[in-house]
Order: sequence, then structure tokens, then C-alpha cells
Amino acid sequence: MSDALNPRTVAWATTMRGHQTGDVVVAHADSSARVRLGAPIGREAREARERQILVPEASFAVGAGNRARPEEPDIERTCFERDRDRIVHSPAFRRLAGKTQVVVYPTDHQRTRLTHALEVAQVAISLARGVGVNVTLADAMALGHDCGHGPGGHASEDAFDAFLPGGYDHGPWGADVVLAPLNLCRETLDGIRNHSWSRPAPGSIEGELVSWADRIAYCAHDLEDAVHAGIIELDDLPPEITEVVGATRREQLAAFIRSIITTVAETGVVGMDADAGAALAAMRRFNYERIYTRPDSVAQSNAVIGVLRGLVEYYAEHPEAMPPDYRHDAQADPIVTAVTYVGGMTDRFAFDTAEHLLGWDPDRLPAGIGRGA
Repeated sequence: MSDALNPRTVAWATTMRGHQTGDVVVAHADSSARVRLGAPIGREAREARERQILVPEASFAVGAGNRARPEEPDIERTCFERDRDRIVHSPAFRRLAGKTQVVVYPTDHQRTRLTHALEVAQVAISLARGVGVNVTLADAMALGHDCGHGPGGHASEDAFDAFLPGGYDHGPWGADVVLAPLNLCRETLDGIRNHSWSRPAPGSIEGELVSWADRIAYCAHDLEDAVHAGIIELDDLPPEITEVVGATRREQLAAFIRSIITTVAETGVVGMDADAGAALAAMRRFNYERIYTRPDSVAQSNAVIGVLRGLVEYYAEHPEAMPPDYRHDAQADPIVTAVTYVGGMTDRFAFDTAEHLLGWDPDRLPAGIGRGA
């Protein structure tokens, strides 16, 4: 059989066992990496380091963490490290790769919900490091903050609002429904639940930093995506933005991050200086008027709403059509169960399902979401 295999495949197969060096297996034949460690740096040592290097107002990892269902502490990882790992390995996080970030004609260069979450995490990590609070907790919150989003961008919230008495808010839905099986720490869930500025303030500094990181990231990268899509030109940006924080995403992120860290250091308040705050508000207003509410975006959002509402109504009436995992609780509200199932769909799966299950005409579906453009 090996004669028929590509030589590269054969060479790769020879690394199955690694390379033996005495009683140790190493990855590379010429590996020379050596560390004078003495003992593993486990959870307790990491917790002690947090106490040494973080500011007193930070959130500190303690044992198994403050969870709804008690657990035994991990030997190696702190409670917030475990949260981050659980989020990254969750189906909800993986499916963010197939969900629209903003209602813009997507290409390979534009953001998905997954890449947005990664960029929010990058900003949150930079802020947490600069302020001296728990980087791992901020990272976990940022990675999980949008796991409650449905397919098709923010239009999914408008679609699902019609079925839930209190409306659909992706922050609480992500924390209390989508990620509930992960048994995350209460601090992590609080940051996810309350990251939107319309929600109550998170109970930790890390959570407040993630709230800022989310807005900073999407204001900057939605602009960049719109430029790549030909919707706007950089020259369209008003001077109240460019003269304060620059015209490119790189300049803007640097300016906003520096402003928050400096403001916290000088005042103790988690916020921005007035000039940077005004520039961020101007960016969000510009995006709202020129990107989010432009006619094509509104039309696409309306199509998303129609598809998702149709799917929820269908599955509420035909629960047997959902996977078994969504049919195990006979006492559950069929509408809530249907919203949970449809909300977890990727764009492509939702629109393919609408086409094949509900008979939607492909020409009525948004060309930029889940279908070849």
C-alpha cells in the first residue's frame, strides 16, 4: 500500500512514535529544548502567583471556583482556565465560525462571530494586562460573550423576540441557556450575561473591560469589513474619528486600549478619556448609519427574520423533527426548545433548512448569508 502513497504522507507517517531520547520521547529528532523546572507549576502555584502580581481589586481564582454545581478542583488549571477551555471546546463556540458578525456581504476577508470573539479577546487581554487584573477570566468572558447569538447577525434577536415573553437578548441567553451545561464559574457567566451596554454593569473589573473590548473591537473591525466590501471608503470617516484615533483598525485599537489603561491608572475608573470616548461614539454612529441600517442590510435582516421565525414555528409544531437532544424533556416549552435549536444553527444550516424543509425560494434568501455569493 505504501507504494501508492504520496512520499510526503509516508514521511509524515514515520513520525508516529516521535523520537526516543533515553526514557523520553521528543517531537523532533534534533530537539534541544531543556527547562530547569523542578516541579510542575500547578493550580495552587498559579493561584499564588495571581495574588502576587494582580491588583487587589482583581478577580482571583480559588479552587474549583464558584459554580452552580460543585466540582473538585483541577490539579493543573485554575477555575477560570477551566472555563476558558470549556468554552473553546464547546459546540456553541465552534458554530460561531458559521454565524454572521454584521449584515455585510461576506467574503473570505470579513469577520464571522468566531473571529469577532477572538478579536474581542485580544483587546480584553491587552486591557486586563495593562490594568493588572485577571487576564484568564477576561479571556474566557470575551471568547464566550457571543455564544448566545443566533444565525444571521443581530436580526436573530428580532426574530426570536416574538416567541419569548421577556424577549431574546443574546447575553443572558448565552450565559443561562447555551453555556449552562458547561457549569462555568459565576464570574465568567456574569461577564457574558452583562457584556452589552444596555445590560446592568458586570460585577467585576474584568467584566467591565470585556464590555469595552467588545465595543472597541466591533466598531473598528466592522468599519474595516465595510471598506473591504466596498460599502464605504476610509475617506468617508469624519475628522472627529480620524483626528483622534486614526483611520485604520490598528491605529484605532491602539488608541482606545491606551486610553482605557491610562484612564484607569489616573482615575481608578474603568473608562476612557472624553476625546477617545467621543471618537468611539462617533464610530458607532457612523457604522449604524452607513453600514447596519443601509437599505441592503435592512432587506437582508428582514429576510433573516422571516426564515428564523418560520423555522421556530415549524419545530414548535413538529418537535419530532429536531434532534433527540432537544426532545428529551417532555415538560419543556416547545417554543423555547425550538428557539434553542434554531438559535444554535449556523447561517448556512438555517438557510439550507428553510429551503429544503419549508420550501423557501432560494431567490428570497439573503445571497450573502450561508449561500454562494
